[in-house]
Amino acid sequence: MNSPVKRFHSHSLIYAHRGANKEAPENTRSAFNRALNYAIDGMETDVQLSLDEVPVIWHDRFLDKVPGLETRHIDDFNYSQLCAMDFAAHFSKGISAERIVCLQEFLDAYRSRCRLLLEIKNRDWEDRARHKTKVRQTLDRVGDNRDEKILVSSFNLDSLIYANEYRPGFPLVYNFETDQKLAEARNVLQRYPFLHGLCLPIESLDELFVALLHGKGKSIAVYTCNSDAEINKALHLGVDILISDLPQKALNMRDA
Repeated sequence: MNSPVKRFHSHSLIYAHRGANKEAPENTRSAFNRALNYAIDGMETDVQLSLDEVPVIWHDRFLDKVPGLETRHIDDFNYSQLCAMDFAAHFSKGISAERIVCLQEFLDAYRSRCRLLLEIKNRDWEDRARHKTKVRQTLDRVGDNRDEKILVSSFNLDSLIYANEYRPGFPLVYNFETDQKLAEARNVLQRYPFLHGLCLPIESLDELFVALLHGKGKSIAVYTCNSDAEINKALHLGVDILISDLPQKALNMRDA
């Protein structure tokens, strides 16, 4: 049975990808604060797990943006050790140092200021037990989400299945890779009707995907829309969430 049809926004919501990452180091307080200088609707960010199982905000497993740690992994270090590192040094010469942001700090600072999309970075290199720990840690820290202003996504479908078992009804979004096509989307939505929607690469988006998802009352997010053509395509097809490295550009085009 399909989920009840949801009401969709009359225009696409614009989400800043890892904050205003062209103006400040991605996934840092500076990037998030700069993003809020614009009339964005939301922010997308990434959840990793430190060695001692503290959920932190960072995209890559490798610490290649931290000088001297190019071959080390974020899960090689405890949270206290990560806090002693500079996560901004790669961005530009002379920029002020930035420590890592933990998920709780991020939620405390921004959940009341805009919508949030939390991508749980569960990949094959990580033990499945840690996958589940990361899911629980994330959902526990979000807590009450009755207004559904916080979405959780992942490229790992098993993690979303577990998340639904752990917190039934929480809005969960399955991230598609570029090689995943319409037939797979149709199958996934039929087998897992609990999904709130899909997050598609802009290259894959077309009218058939839109018809399938909106026909089933599901939301459509797209990543990462930066060029005029990409932004116009997403807006024309009526996506619900448009994720961009250039949120101010996407806002200007949407509101023109």
